[in-house]
Amino acid sequence: MTDLDALDPRYTTILCDIWGVIHDGHALYPGAAARLARWRGEGRRIVLVTNAPRPAEVVAAQLARLGLADDCWDGISTSGEAGLAALLALSAPPGLLGTRRDRADLETRGLAFADKGFTDLAVTGLDDARPSVADYTGQLEAWARQGVRFHCLNPDRVVIHGGVAEPCAGALADVYEALGGRVAWYGKPHDAIYHHALGLAGDPPRDTVLAVGDSLVTDMLGAAGQGIDALFVRSGIHAGEPWPDDFADRHGLGDWHPIALVDGLA
Repeated sequence: MTDLDALDPRYTTILCDIWGVIHDGHALYPGAAARLARWRGEGRRIVLVTNAPRPAEVVAAQLARLGLADDCWDGISTSGEAGLAALLALSAPPGLLGTRRDRADLETRGLAFADKGFTDLAVTGLDDARPSVADYTGQLEAWARQGVRFHCLNPDRVVIHGGVAEPCAGALADVYEALGGRVAWYGKPHDAIYHHALGLAGDPPRDTVLAVGDSLVTDMLGAAGQGIDALFVRSGIHAGEPWPDDFADRHGLGDWHPIALVDGLA
């Protein structure tokens, strides 16, 4: 029996990360779908929580293509969903930094974009032509001088895509803040995505919620900040690294620590 098989029944809601826990960008991890199905069969509510900068229905379609049945989860909360309401409430259309696919996905939800003269910028990640964060330095410097507010729709700094590390919007946001630019953050570890995810679960008491994730600075830090217990999956982005014993001290978390460290959901 593993820590997963003996999961405390008080955890009636599970907020489960997707990339690095359920799949690697190309395929589902062995046993992940079966674990989610088992947890649901035990009467637990499963909300998938991801820093994907796109609407939930787009993520659901991707999961279906990878072979994850929709009876393995109850809801999906994305950083894109968490940021959409704020972007739609702006008095003028924002600019966009991201891929053509990201633009099309957000436009399906009624978000329009300006190509110039904007004061807000929706950032889903790097664009289709420039693969390195360094490629954006001049552009970020100009936006910072103009006072453009940077809406980071994916706080991840890097993602492992089929075994290859790829930079994300969070890496651009770090540079922008260092340049003195203003950044609005959506997604883990920030509040908005947790409020959205817990709302999908019916706003359960925090002591009945368990977060499952593979990232220290998003999944673990986010859970601790929300007063939620966490399960750390050490085969994702931090594969091969030991749990940092100074994690709680470094972030002012007292004696917080994950309830267990596991190698995957199998």
